Amino acid sequence: MNKNSRIYIAGHTGFIGSAVLSTLKNKGYRNLIYKTHKELDLIDPKKVNAFFKLTKPEYVFLFAAMVGGIHANNVYPAEFIYQNLAIQLNVMHASYVYGVKKLIFPGSACMYPKDCRQPMREECLLSGPIEPTNEPFAIAKIAGIKMCQAYNRQYKTKYICCVPATVYGPGDHFGPNGHVVSGLIERIYNAKISGRKKVVIWGTGKPKREFIFIDDVVDACILLMKQYGSREIISIGTGEEITINNLAIKIGRIVGFKGQIVCDTSKPNGIFRRLLDCSNIFKLGFEPKVYLDDGLRRAYDWYKIYISKD
Repeated sequence: MNKNSRIYIAGHTGFIGSAVLSTLKNKGYRNLIYKTHKELDLIDPKKVNAFFKLTKPEYVFLFAAMVGGIHANNVYPAEFIYQNLAIQLNVMHASYVYGVKKLIFPGSACMYPKDCRQPMREECLLSGPIEPTNEPFAIAKIAGIKMCQAYNRQYKTKYICCVPATVYGPGDHFGPNGHVVSGLIERIYNAKISGRKKVVIWGTGKPKREFIFIDDVVDACILLMKQYGSREIISIGTGEEITINNLAIKIGRIVGFKGQIVCDTSKPNGIFRRLLDCSNIFKLGFEPKVYLDDGLRRAYDWYKIYISKD
């Protein structure tokens, strides 16, 4: 992949996709291809096929997806599985038909079994039942991974399957269907400005999660597109984890919230621990640059600008 390569970023208005597009532009890549959902519906195979036939991308970053946390998976299970399966199917097949040199597809740490050995190694996929609270999204991602591997085996394509830890940072989606970090920032900030004395979080607060800053994920994906040649899954993370309760306390300090963080134990925890074994990508020279405290401050600073524009 060089500065003149035709590179298609699917999902360029989304959280990770927009960061990939911005980074590639800043690095001087000149032939970047991207379309909004209104311009190109990736669920429609005929439109996707026509788009690839016209643009003939050489490299594809497949970051278009329907995403969300436990709440969103619970409320919209059919949409999660249908939309993600359709997008993956159409983009991956069109990439094969029109000779894409390399494609990168992100799975999710939620694909791994509920009781997976920690830290989770790539080969643990499908070694046990997955966590029910995010099953629709996880099943779709597993299918995408297996489709990449099947095309690599039969058609000799070069589809890279990566598994990022939970991504956070500027540009994240806020609101009731947001991820953990963005959801906590918004709820704790709203509690602060409204003078409330407590913020309630789901579950016991004891589950542990690994978080990775958006810039680090983008750097890792570009590194993989340039250097990674294996057909095996590769994880992208930091090797560090934190409990949800401690994460909420940390965000509360950054936001300046003086009240209490209260756990609603009647709500589900989700999987108790989710830490990736990232030794394979570390061997390629990848090293996360943004630590959690700094990343949370940058995410909160971005959020304040974001809400000031409303």
